[in-house]
Amino acid sequence: MAFEFLEPVSEEILEEILNFPQTSLGNNIAIHSEENGIPDLEGVKIVLFGVKESRRDVNGAVESFNFSSVRKTFYQLYPGNWQTKIADLGDINPGASVEDTYFAIKTLLAELLSKQIIPIILGGSQDLVYAQYRGYDNFGKMVNLVNVDACFDLGDAEKEITGKSYVGKMVVNQPYNLFNYANVGYQTYFNSQEEIALLDKLYFESYRLGEITSDIATVEPVMRDADFVSIDVHSIENLETRSNTAFFSPNGFNTREICALSRYAGISDKVTSFGLYNIQNLELSNNSMLLSQILWYFVEGVNFRKNENNISSKNEFLQYKVPVHDEVLVFYKSERSGRWWIEIPYSSNFNNKLKKNTLLPCTYQDYLEACNQNIPERWYKARRKNEL
Repeated sequence: MAFEFLEPVSEEILEEILNFPQTSLGNNIAIHSEENGIPDLEGVKIVLFGVKESRRDVNGAVESFNFSSVRKTFYQLYPGNWQTKIADLGDINPGASVEDTYFAIKTLLAELLSKQIIPIILGGSQDLVYAQYRGYDNFGKMVNLVNVDACFDLGDAEKEITGKSYVGKMVVNQPYNLFNYANVGYQTYFNSQEEIALLDKLYFESYRLGEITSDIATVEPVMRDADFVSIDVHSIENLETRSNTAFFSPNGFNTREICALSRYAGISDKVTSFGLYNIQNLELSNNSMLLSQILWYFVEGVNFRKNENNISSKNEFLQYKVPVHDEVLVFYKSERSGRWWIEIPYSSNFNNKLKKNTLLPCTYQDYLEACNQNIPERWYKARRKNEL
């Protein structure tokens, strides 16, 4: 049932692939075609699919989606030193209602997650992130979202969901699966002071554009803690849009920075789905190569994962205990990758969302700050959320 919603990749693209070099991605990806149907997903690690839905875009719906332009440029690229098998499942067309489209995304995503396959979603308006989130309803635990976006998209949760209010819906709608929301690259003038205060009250995380661009590595532990990642392509500076009504900002991440963020998402052992949204508003003839390279860097990251999700064995990790005021902070450093984690303790005095001690990705700088008697802010927020 999960795959019946999918439309095959266009014959035009399949014919163009025949002219690509045999070593290009297009000739090394299993593709959903009219002739051969859904490809065999045995051994496949990553799948790509598009969603042709924008009816709840605050800038107005569009009727045409040129995902073929992105596919063409992506297929022309060459893979790196990869072992990962990739498949392209085609596109989900709009349902009779937006809720029908959400159901199709949720059903497909849940099926792929159950097979331990990582979906890459080409959107569609950003309210589709809500459907991506709902794919985790049977995941068995609460999940963390990292959203690369100039705006928080909390919106008014009492009103119909839009591309500017889907995060608010995640917070208030049952089942309550969202443990943490981290916004990467927000621009203050696009967000009200009320929203900024609400994000802080919920102990969610937010990182200003300037904070990230001054040191792009700041975001690595944030991505390492994500279960799913979404990128609003409007967070990229000076993208050419199809109309004057689409969101546009002269400020944002440059092309190298957005590719670095994508690679951080891919290399995270924890990330199980990845979405690029608001593609429908772009002039794809000018931007498809950039989007293709963003996808390429995500796949590159997946290929170089370290499989360090389980520190329970501790054989390859050094432990450091740092007394800070009345706390003893416990840090772990991987001898394999050099990455750092900090332990969030379980307390029987609270109705904890966490059932045991858990580990929060952090940086070496967090460890140094703790040595100087400063508690890392991410640790404090994670512990407070756990105690709510």
